[in-house]
Amino acid sequence: MARGGRSAGRPPLKPAALPPPLPGTRRARIVAAYGRRFTAETHEDGGSPGQRIDCVTRGKRGGVACGDWVDIAPTGDGGVIERVLERTSLLYRADAVQEKLIAANVTQALVMVATWPGWDEDLLVRCLVAAEHAGVQVRLLLNKIDLVERHAGARGALAVFEGACPVTELSALDGPEVVRPLLSGQVSVLVGPSGVGKSSLVNALVAGADAATGAVSAALESGRHTTTHARLYHLDAQSALIDSPGMQVFGLHAVPRGTLDAQFPEFRPYLGRCRFRDCRHLDEPDCAVRAAAAAGAFPAVRLAHYTAIRRSLGG
Repeated sequence: MARGGRSAGRPPLKPAALPPPLPGTRRARIVAAYGRRFTAETHEDGGSPGQRIDCVTRGKRGGVACGDWVDIAPTGDGGVIERVLERTSLLYRADAVQEKLIAANVTQALVMVATWPGWDEDLLVRCLVAAEHAGVQVRLLLNKIDLVERHAGARGALAVFEGACPVTELSALDGPEVVRPLLSGQVSVLVGPSGVGKSSLVNALVAGADAATGAVSAALESGRHTTTHARLYHLDAQSALIDSPGMQVFGLHAVPRGTLDAQFPEFRPYLGRCRFRDCRHLDEPDCAVRAAAAAGAFPAVRLAHYTAIRRSLGG
């Protein structure tokens, strides 16, 4: 997994120079993850292209994500994952107790919010930080802009993130046409809270996807969980889209405190220019990042975002 900020170039669609499969196994790609059970699609030379296999990890071993390349030993009713190959990227969330893998070997993270329901700003910030930490391209999608009465407020709220990543607007009417060019040649993962329209977009982009969709609670202004597992959809020979379950929390315990500042693209021109080499950008004197925020080089709220996460990780 790429560490310490976005990589210079996007990861390749398939890891280069993969080793040959282990003896007695088949090379496959995980296309759906259901906890400890998975669906894999074979990709070895001379095999049946696209054959689907139900598989599990051996014992209680975990650490497999949708998008992973694996070696599978056949069994009577499916297969057992014997090896997970080296990844080009990994998007995941982690609290103090456990990690939740979201998607592997992706080149792009599309973080979706909507004009309705409103979004949790802390959750959005954490999604962006995790995507930066994975070293992949990041883009914000603002859905449901056809709700005119909510559009201006939502767009204004996202303006503070324009220094971190581009923002693309869409609606149910034009979503596929707007998003499809962004997916070309990419392995993208779609993330965000429930109810923002991720599954509806997948259904519009992928014929036969039949991703479950659900209603939004007007009382709670939150979506109901409909996507319960990550699933990879092929768009063409060079493009794929992973739909992930909606989330309400996003732990960042896997991001080292010392590299958190590098996950804020607006900070990068000023890193290394503070008086102290190990400056935390909290209350140290002559902090270049805080000075830049005070001078209006980027929205001061972005420094507040960083400070809140840094303190949540132990200061």
